[in-house]
Amino acid sequence: MGYLLEINWGFVIANAVLLASIYGTLAIGLSITWSSLGLINMAYGFIFAFAGYGAWEMAQFLAGHGMKSGPIVSVLVISAGILAGAIGGVITCAVAFIPIHDKPNFVVRGMIATLALSLIGNQTLMWWYGARNKALPPLFGNGKIDFAGVVMTSDKVGAIVASVSLLTAVLLWMRSSRRGLEIRAMMMNPAAAAIVGIGIRRTGFSVMALTGGLAGLASVLLSQVYYIAPFAGITPMVKGLSVALCGGLGSVTGAVIAAVLLGFNEALTSVIAGGQYVLMTQFGLIILILLWRPRGIAGILDKAREA
Repeated sequence: MGYLLEINWGFVIANAVLLASIYGTLAIGLSITWSSLGLINMAYGFIFAFAGYGAWEMAQFLAGHGMKSGPIVSVLVISAGILAGAIGGVITCAVAFIPIHDKPNFVVRGMIATLALSLIGNQTLMWWYGARNKALPPLFGNGKIDFAGVVMTSDKVGAIVASVSLLTAVLLWMRSSRRGLEIRAMMMNPAAAAIVGIGIRRTGFSVMALTGGLAGLASVLLSQVYYIAPFAGITPMVKGLSVALCGGLGSVTGAVIAAVLLGFNEALTSVIAGGQYVLMTQFGLIILILLWRPRGIAGILDKAREA
């Protein structure tokens, strides 16, 4: 009991919120893709890395013109990462979704196709950029903020604000725009949406661009802590997929709840036992949740997807 009181809970909570924001962004993208297109996008790792290099290219371009830091640099670098992620999503849709979406056993075919695309894409990035890690400039400054006794660095605050802001904007867009309503209709009932004239190909490109942009933002934000590398997206993809499965594929609410739980678990495990035990405790928690609720915390897998 005394050991628990010695833990810096402010630090744990701050890291948990940061991780939940980033992993939740990835998980929500995976959930939207599954519930609207029936596709488990295993190319998320490639999209993540591709977006990171897109942001790095923009940072290098700006540095070459004497712009190494500042609000304009931050906005342009983040925007470049989001745009590159959206382009990666469109490429995935064109290569691994459109040609096979109406074929038998599409779910399995889609997983294999996107996984193959991810491996080819990662190897291409390795060939083009080499194995050496790349780093982005500090996008949110180097200051510190004292919030209710919890000291948070500006990069953590910026990452949390950026991810929450973009997710809120995406959800509002899906509720108010015509294309967003089409995506929501696909999420609710793909067969009925097709009957009323919502094209799966056109909607597929919108969904993949949208979720690719979310992966791009997560890539830029995580690159503030780690580095950009050809295979840097594999671990975030696994964690994002774990969060989506734990929350229930297709459920945005479940993804948020699972992201908070797993983010808190990772932050607490890192403080108590060390980072080498994070995956062990994380997957242990996921197994317990899935034993309790096999479809996830708020799973909404429907009969159409299971058939």
